[in-house]
Amino acid sequence: MQGYVYGINGPVVKVRDNKDLKMHEMVAVGEKRLIGEVIELNDEYAVVEVYESTTGLRVGDKVEGLNVPLSATLAPGIIGNIFDGIQRPLYEIEKLNGAFIVQGVQVENLDTQKLWDVNILAKEGDMVQGGAIIAEVPESGAIVHKVMVPPYVAGVVIEVKPSGKYKITDTILKVKDNKGNVTEITLMQKWPIRIPRPIKKRQEINKPLVTGQRVIDTLFPIGKGGTAAVPGGFGTGKTMTQHQLAKWSDADIIVYIGCGERGNEMTQVLEDFGKLVDPRTKKKLLERTVLIANTSNMPVAAREASIYTGITIAEYYRDMGYHVAIMADSTSRWAEALREISGRLEEMPAEEGFPAYLSSRLSAFYERAAYVQNLNGTEGSITIIGAVSPQGGDFSEPVTQNTKRFVRCFWALDRNLAYSRHYPAIQWMTSYSEYVDDLTNWYRENVSEDFVVMRSEIMRLLYEESKLMEIVKLIGSDVLPDEQKLILEISRVIRVGFVQQNAYHPSDTYVPLIKQKRMMEVILHLYEKAKRLTDLGIPMSYLKADGIFDAVISMKYEVKNDELEKFDEYIKKIDDFYEKMLNTQI
Repeated sequence: MQGYVYGINGPVVKVRDNKDLKMHEMVAVGEKRLIGEVIELNDEYAVVEVYESTTGLRVGDKVEGLNVPLSATLAPGIIGNIFDGIQRPLYEIEKLNGAFIVQGVQVENLDTQKLWDVNILAKEGDMVQGGAIIAEVPESGAIVHKVMVPPYVAGVVIEVKPSGKYKITDTILKVKDNKGNVTEITLMQKWPIRIPRPIKKRQEINKPLVTGQRVIDTLFPIGKGGTAAVPGGFGTGKTMTQHQLAKWSDADIIVYIGCGERGNEMTQVLEDFGKLVDPRTKKKLLERTVLIANTSNMPVAAREASIYTGITIAEYYRDMGYHVAIMADSTSRWAEALREISGRLEEMPAEEGFPAYLSSRLSAFYERAAYVQNLNGTEGSITIIGAVSPQGGDFSEPVTQNTKRFVRCFWALDRNLAYSRHYPAIQWMTSYSEYVDDLTNWYRENVSEDFVVMRSEIMRLLYEESKLMEIVKLIGSDVLPDEQKLILEISRVIRVGFVQQNAYHPSDTYVPLIKQKRMMEVILHLYEKAKRLTDLGIPMSYLKADGIFDAVISMKYEVKNDELEKFDEYIKKIDDFYEKMLNTQI
């Protein structure tokens, strides 16, 4: 199954004598056997997308079809590893070639020589089918790897190895189907990255992904199995927001895809994740994290493949019954890779040069997020949080607009908030979450009956402030009645004391939901008491002079996560303030 190169245009190579090649088949190109994938076929030639630099490739070089689709290797050894866009381990490449990836580097995706402690669960005579858990392997200090029967394999177990130490390529049992065919099952599976792994059924999304970030958990929550976009211009904190979510969210496994980001930024991610202590397990965060690094100076075609590699790995762990969160940073760079390859293929461009199929590719990616019942009866989920980097912060550009069509959570980052050191810089006026109604029952049962009611009141006050600020810009705040001055002041308390969060403060970097509820309770109690006072004619200048508003702002630092009873002291302080003002008025 060989052809030869007759045209080269960057990562796009045309191949003659291609009769045996198939769509999406992997190929080896040239003497260095560069990895490529067939993306177009016709009677005259095949078009191959090469996932490595084509420098030095010549017309006439041989192209060999490998008779397999571009696939991810799924086995113990994924967790804690760092891969490039086509799942080549960067640590191993560094050992072989130093700091740079050379053309045609040949390295196994996972270590095939390492011995793993395998606890075999299946027994001879068991009836098994695709997805059945047949063994367990302690993959890291935080994750137990559950070895599964590959999808579409079913039958009777006719031979089982005893528990012990095995390589990922060793056969641990054999399955005989009803036609008499015998399948040898190892610790390793291969799965085409562009095809979603099968599930039994999709479930309703009715549980939140708890992140400990107030602006997300309370105002714009995301459900497990949901989708969110984090759009923002340069310097607005997209990567920082995703770091916080990766560290603090209650997902079991994090898959972080650095897709086309700057090399120094990705290096910082790798270093930080290697040092961070996981607050859940007290071990290194890397022990429940998979990192895919495909920086902007790496081959552009591999950038396009990187998000599919990441989502396939996530689906594999979801099938084990884990809840996985994907951080894709950023889908704009991925879309730019699509645009470059489309241009080299001479396809008709659509808006701003992006290919006409941009929206369908984005939808296919986000559609793979779900809360599901797996083939083995367990429940798992994939939550996708994709950063979007619109040029100049213009949210009307095609990638942002198309992404909005396919996500149900939109956390719009604002440059003015970021430059004023307000983090997370999520602008509450342009952000939204369509999961609030879906999660209402969960909040009522697990946090408080009135959690969503208080959340609605907080949002109402912020919206009211936004309207009033238009008036203030024109004529100043002095002419406003005291009732509206109170809304401005209580909204400042909400913005600074609740929405803004300090990632470096031990009491504020992560806030449990019950503490978020108590904070809202205090703020709204203050608003209720202060409104009564303004209704009685007490001027706002008099109320502000007492310092109660600033005292309530400081509670986010003063009350630790395990000292919730201190909120009662704030309630009492507000009641005392109310009584003092009443007596003064009398």
